[in-house]
Amino acid sequence: MTTWLSALAGGVLIGLAATLLLWLNGRVAGVSGIFNGVIFPNKGDVAWRYAFLIGLIVAGGAYMAFVPGAPLPRTDYSRTALLAAGLLVGFGTRMGNGCTSGHGVCGLARLSLRSFVAVLTFMATAMATTFLVKHVLS
Repeated sequence: MTTWLSALAGGVLIGLAATLLLWLNGRVAGVSGIFNGVIFPNKGDVAWRYAFLIGLIVAGGAYMAFVPGAPLPRTDYSRTALLAAGLLVGFGTRMGNGCTSGHGVCGLARLSLRSFVAVLTFMATAMATTFLVKHVLS
């Protein structure tokens, strides 16, 4: 499968999953919010969250296991750097009141101005970070 075709298929599947979660469960597919609901659960609102998160992990593992030439995760990062990055991402999703999936997939689809500003901020920060790491610090 060509790169653009697999990217298109992935985007369609993400959009379909987000749409089905909203239609069938009345919930937005923002991964940080779903994870937050597992960490700080409300009674009767946990099972679907676990199912969603387990589905993300299983689908990623299945893709790596069954698709020839699928990219594998990098293993050359220090655990300390990964922990720091995870904490920074968690802090950022709290500050931004959502993550890239919530704002980028669901918020933009609902034409949310707040999500549009958040996605612009995510993208600008990602570009600046990549430039710094690749061209200034290396």
